[in-house]
This record gives sequence, C-alpha cells and structure tokens, in this order.
Amino acid sequence: MKKQCVIVGMSGGVDSSVAALLLKEQGYEVIGLFMKNWEDDDTNEYCSSRQDFLDAVSVADIIDIPLEVINFSAEYKERVFSLFLAEYKVGRTPNPDVLCNAEIKFKAFLDHAITLGADFIATGHYAQVRKIHGSYQLLKGEDGSKDQSYFLYRLNQAQLAKALFPIGHLYKREVRQIAHAHKLPNFSKKDSTGICFIGERPFREFLNRYLPHEPGEIQTPEGKVVGKHIGLMYYTIGQRQGLGIGGIKDGNEKPWFVAGKDRARNVLIVVQGHDHPALLRSTLWATDLSWISGKTPHCNWVYAAKTRYRQIDAPCAITRLDQGSCQIDFAQTQWAVTPGQSVVVYESKVCLGGGVIAGGE
Repeated sequence: MKKQCVIVGMSGGVDSSVAALLLKEQGYEVIGLFMKNWEDDDTNEYCSSRQDFLDAVSVADIIDIPLEVINFSAEYKERVFSLFLAEYKVGRTPNPDVLCNAEIKFKAFLDHAITLGADFIATGHYAQVRKIHGSYQLLKGEDGSKDQSYFLYRLNQAQLAKALFPIGHLYKREVRQIAHAHKLPNFSKKDSTGICFIGERPFREFLNRYLPHEPGEIQTPEGKVVGKHIGLMYYTIGQRQGLGIGGIKDGNEKPWFVAGKDRARNVLIVVQGHDHPALLRSTLWATDLSWISGKTPHCNWVYAAKTRYRQIDAPCAITRLDQGSCQIDFAQTQWAVTPGQSVVVYESKVCLGGGVIAGGE
C-alpha cells in the first residue's frame, strides 16, 4: 500500500523540524518545503532567511527527507504586503501573520503541494484539527502559552481537510526535548519574533521606505497639545514607548498611552494612565468575517474572544450579525482594542473564526 504523502513547510525552526520528524516516524512519506516569501533588502543584517534555510537543510539531512525550495515572493507581495501597506496608510494596524497563513501557507503552499501529488500539508503551528460529523474544527494547541489558533482563524473547511499540525498536542518544552533527543541542531534555536518580512530591522525605518510620513500634533482628548508625532502610521492604540512626551507639570506623572488617531486633522490622541476610560471598550465591530465551519455562529450566545494574540480569552456575546460585519459585546471592558487587528471567537477550545476590528466603544 502506497504511503500517504505530506509536504511539511520547514522554516528552519525547531517546531516545523519536529513536525517533519514526527510525521516520518508515523509512517508518512515526508517532503520538506522551504518557502522564501521576501526578497526586498534580504540581507543578513536583519533577515535570517539564509541561516534558516541552512538549518532546514541540516534537519532534513538528519531525518532523511528531501527538501525543496520555492519562492512565493510575488504572491506574498500581491496578497499580503500590499494589504499591509494599504491598512497602515489609512491609520490601522494590520496583522500580516493572519494574512500570511490564509493566503500563502494554506493557499499558495497548499495549491503547490496538491500539484505535486501530496495528500496533506503540515506546519509547526501549535493548533489541532478535529473532524466531527463530517466537518472540520480548528482547536487550540495544548500548550496554552504557545497556542496559535488566533493566527489561523481564516482557514476554511477545504484547507483544514488537508492540514496536519503534528505538534499541536505537545508543549514547547516537549518539542525541544524531542529535537534534542534526535540530535537536531536547532533544538535550542530561539523562536523568531516580529513580522516575517521585517525581521529584526527597525520598524519605523522599514515603513518609511514604502509610505510617506506626515508629522502632526499630539493632543489630549480635550485638545491640549502635548507634543509632535512623526506620522500616524507609526503608532498603535495602547502604545506607551516612543511617544517623546513626559509628565505634564500638574502633579500627574502617569505614563502616556496612544488612545486614538484623528486622521482628518492628522492628530494623535493620547491619555495618561493605563486604565484611562479612553483606552477601554465594552463593544467592538468587526468586518471581513471568516467562519471556519462556513456557517455563522448564534447571536446572544456566550462565547470568548481575543482582540490580540497574547490576550486571555474574554467572555462575550455576538449581539448583531449582518452580511459582512458583526457586533461583539464583552462582559468586561477590553483594553486598547485596535482597528486593523483581528478579533477571534472561541467556544471552549474550538476556534469559530472572527474578523478584522473596525472600531469600538
């Protein structure tokens, strides 16, 4: 009987390496695929793609699987980066990792794998897939501190039917232990941080290359000018560092936080104190909805949601569902709800889907 073929997206990191190793041990025919998604200014100073490729080659050699390389730079620029820039241009803060998963790893990569005759694709994401009554569910990864279902909420039934997440049931420490036991050279490699195409380079410097910046005033909600900003696109809701303003000499030495952007006046709105009411929202609206089951969830049902990756699940209800948008009401106010970021809805461990935050109150 012919083995089922799985093509594993290998990034050079320990997670995808162990994913490939486990699939090989489970009896699949495993092929590694290293994706190159960015070419502009791909230098060793900030971008680690060359070292990542060498790490992937070393691992593939040790576990005895072929490794192929494919360049998705054109697709990435068209489907992910162009939208990333468009969102920043209008003052929102997008999440390119969500788009990269939906458009590159589980679309361009999946399409390529199928043309090669693969039965499945696999990645090193901390998430799980479950099939119930002929439908696929996306579940949180077992390791709550590493769960990556938030970044996968735009996947659909066809994509999940072909997706394997071999390490989703493991904790990170177990993944590193497996890598160490099998003498994989990247067993202790540091997790990558930041946006994949930016790497570790200074974010403002990067954005400035692609978008013109327009300096303006920093004001309080009452209209008091407290400083100057270098361009609204460089700031995000809840940001504290890099504002260039200190305490006002009125006895209030609380730190300043970005609370909003007035694009019409090119003004950055700031407030003092982490728990200032202007930073708190009990309701949000989301657009560009994507539901994993293909069906919209119930209204006025108790769910939980995240408005950012590292957030604890917050009890909520979907109180209105239109064709392309929804309203979500939270049991407790949420801090720094940011337009452009994703709100992801859960029912216990099941990720139902979500949308892009348009605003809140």
